[in-house]
Amino acid sequence: MNKIVKNTMILTVITLIAGLALGVVYEITKDPIAKVQESAKIEAWQAVFPEADMDEFEPTELDQEAADQAIADMGVNATIDEVCTVGDEGYVITTTDKDGFGGSIQITVGITTDGTVNGVSILSISETAGLGMRATEPAFYEQYVGKQTDKFVVSKDGGDGEPIDALSGATITSRAVTGAVNAALGYYQNAFQ
Repeated sequence: MNKIVKNTMILTVITLIAGLALGVVYEITKDPIAKVQESAKIEAWQAVFPEADMDEFEPTELDQEAADQAIADMGVNATIDEVCTVGDEGYVITTTDKDGFGGSIQITVGITTDGTVNGVSILSISETAGLGMRATEPAFYEQYVGKQTDKFVVSKDGGDGEPIDALSGATITSRAVTGAVNAALGYYQNAFQ
């Protein structure tokens, strides 16, 4: 019985020390991680509206009802994360599609006031190297840019909407990016039209 109590006390002390160390590391890294994420967000805003000045970007309150309706209308497994106006030029909408091959894909979409996709920037993606990661290449995501449509579809799936050529060997990733762009379009249609 003494050995059990001794081992329990040792494990308790080790657990407390490890928990304390983890808490200290979290507190030390929390602010630098937040700064990096904020910087990436601002770079994405500028990538989707490169002609806009930084002071034109104005974060706005997310209309949850419009977001829910957009997700339902587009039939995607996504979330609307953040919305920002860009002066009188348009909107920046950050969305996350949860159906990527390697997990969620978060993108920022710039949409002009007339509904034209002005730019797409990928914030977070962890797809297969050499296949799904090609979604980060301009040859893929620029297919959305300059198009004024209600919806995009992966061409091999068919359906109504502006066709997007899927990445070879990465159809799931192509669908997820398209779903994220569609979620942004749906939010624009429900909140700003």
